[in-house]
Amino acid sequence: MSANHEQIVAVVTEIVTGELGLAADSVAPSIDLRSIEGADSVKVLRIVSRIERHFDVELEDEDVFGISSVDDIALVVAKSLTPDPS
Repeated sequence: MSANHEQIVAVVTEIVTGELGLAADSVAPSIDLRSIEGADSVKVLRIVSRIERHFDVELEDEDVFGISSVDDIALVVAKSLTPDPS
């Protein structure tokens, strides 16, 4: 699946807001997800799982644990979608 950064951000935002029960326009790409009320570790894992299913990727644990915003997630997804040159 090929997607540009803006498309990935849009999908990730939709998944995040859907999982957290927020309005789509209430989550900016740069907001720290840990600062959103109700964003506990279980919900974050569900968000990651939905993102992996949507994009048909498996995100590396070290990448997932290093993310804090929608933009960070989009960058990790884009990296996973990029073919390995080797």
